[in-house]
This record gives sequence, C-alpha cells and structure tokens, in this order.
Amino acid sequence: MRTQSKLYFYSAIGAVLLVIIAVLALNTGVYDFKGASPFNILWKYIKGDPDLSLSDKYVIWDVRAARIIMAILIGSMLSVSGTGLQGLFKNPLATGDLIGLTSGATLLAAIAIVLGGHFKEYLPEAVQFSLVGISAFVGSFLSMMLVYRISTSSGKTNVVMMLLTGVAITAIGFSITGFLIYISKDEQLRDLTFWNLGSLAAATWTKNIILAVVLIISYIILLPKGKALNAMMLGEKDAQHLGINVERLKKQIIIIVSLMVGTCVAFSGTIGFVGLIVPYILRLLFKSNYTFILPLSAICGSILLLTADTFSRSIVEPSELPIGILTALMGGPIFIAILIKFKKSL
Repeated sequence: MRTQSKLYFYSAIGAVLLVIIAVLALNTGVYDFKGASPFNILWKYIKGDPDLSLSDKYVIWDVRAARIIMAILIGSMLSVSGTGLQGLFKNPLATGDLIGLTSGATLLAAIAIVLGGHFKEYLPEAVQFSLVGISAFVGSFLSMMLVYRISTSSGKTNVVMMLLTGVAITAIGFSITGFLIYISKDEQLRDLTFWNLGSLAAATWTKNIILAVVLIISYIILLPKGKALNAMMLGEKDAQHLGINVERLKKQIIIIVSLMVGTCVAFSGTIGFVGLIVPYILRLLFKSNYTFILPLSAICGSILLLTADTFSRSIVEPSELPIGILTALMGGPIFIAILIKFKKSL
C-alpha cells in the first residue's frame, strides 16, 4: 500500500507539471489572437461561439491543441517502449532507436512513401489510407525480431550482439533510405526529410485518436508488467522459479514495443533518445524498480517531448527546429554518461 501511495504521489506531481507545460505550450506561437488569450479562444471554440473567426479556430484547435496532445501521446509511448526494452534485455542501452527499431520503421515508411504509388491502388481502401503507418509497424516488428533472434542464444541475450545488430540494421536502413531519397520526387523528398528529422507539425485529431487507441491497448498489457520486469533483473531462470512465464513476457513486450514505435514513427518521423533519457533519469531516482519506472516513464516521456516541442517552435520563430535534433542533442550526453558509468564498473 505504501508503494502504491508513493506511485500515486509522484504520478500526481508529474501530471501537474505536464499540465503547466501544456499551458505554456498553448500560449507559445507567433499567431496573434488580436489581444485575446489563447484560453479564451479555446473556451469559445468549445462552447461553439459563432463569432469566432475561422483562423482563430484553426490555430487554437487544429494546430496548437492537436500538436500538444500528439506530443503527450508520442512522448509517453516512446519512453515506455524504451523502459520496457531495457527491462527485458536488462540493459540501459536497449532503446528502439539504438537497436534498430526506429530505423526499420523509418525504412519501410520511406518505401511506402516513394514506391507506394506503384501498388497502392491494388490494396484495400482502408490499407491505402494507413499504408505508411502499417509499413512503419511492420518495419519495427521485423527489426525487433531480427535483433532478438541474432542476439539471443540458449535463452540468454548478448547485449553486445544486440547493439551491433542494431548498428547493422541502422546502417542498412540509412543506405536504402538514402537511395530512396536519390530517386524520389520533390514532394516525396519533403516527406522523407520529415521522417528523418522528426516533427509534430503534421498533427491532426485523426492521428491523435489512432495514437490514443494504440496507447490504451499497449498500456493495458505493458504497464502491469513492472513486477515481472523486476523479476527478470534476477535472471530468466530465477524469474521462472518465481512463476513468470518468461517467453510469453518476451513476446508481449516485443510486439507491444514494435506497435508503439512503429505507430510513433509513422506519425512523427524519427524522434530519437526519448526512450533513453527518461528511464535513465528515473533509474537514478528509483534504482531499477520497474514498478515505479514503468508507469512514471509514461508521464515523464510526455513532459520531455512536450517541452522539447515547445522549444522547437520558439527557438527560431516563425520557423521551427525539427524536434529530432533537440532530443538527439539532449540524449547524446546521457548516452555518453551511461557508457562512462559502464566503463567504471568494468
């Protein structure tokens, strides 16, 4: 009960901080509401005020509010996916972008963007509409399976092999994506640039609904796995003795993480290091207790990405800096810090 109370307390603090950052994000932007507060505009929109101009409606609801919600959803899923992988592989370097999941998702999304026009008309209409998203998920899932198969032997995962496999997948993905960029047309080139740099500028409420559905399904399965991941820290054999179905746990985490990473990449492009930064900070506070880390990473990931997106919109106004650049800038030093810590422990 005490553990639950502490979890609720920290979650409440995180939720309050997230609301404060969302308020600041709603007020950030170059658009002039002609002296009115963005919250007044939002309230008038919710009430259906007929005197509200179309431009005010569009900016406050379809641009700012939709983007804030997308940042919250994607940041949360990227963070939880990294936390889940780190618990599964028992290594703080196991994140979607470092072991090739993001690269695999980006590669198949790029193939769908550049080559999809040649076969899209032969697919069902529902698949045509979400071809890029489906391709990103398939790419993420195939990358995860390849990494897992190569790096795991006799039920044990070799971390060095895992990282090297991720490097190889990233290199292959980069080379093929580079070729697709070379043969792409102007419109396709802009889309590919969007994927490679990462951005939330294309946020819509339809995408947010899809992200929310994926998040709910994923979290129902993944968030209760904190105790199981704690048991995995003891080793797979000890976890089995404690009643954990290790193989089932691995499959669930692999599929759920692939689903989350693939969906996020499909809608926002490559946003790296979120799944590395948040679990690292939480691990400093709560050690390797996934009962705390897993649910808190859902909130802290939203805080991180929403903060980064708000900065990306305000640093070079009226333009915006691709958010993937900011997260890589924050994640690089933390990645080096983890390596230095590992070096000292050897």
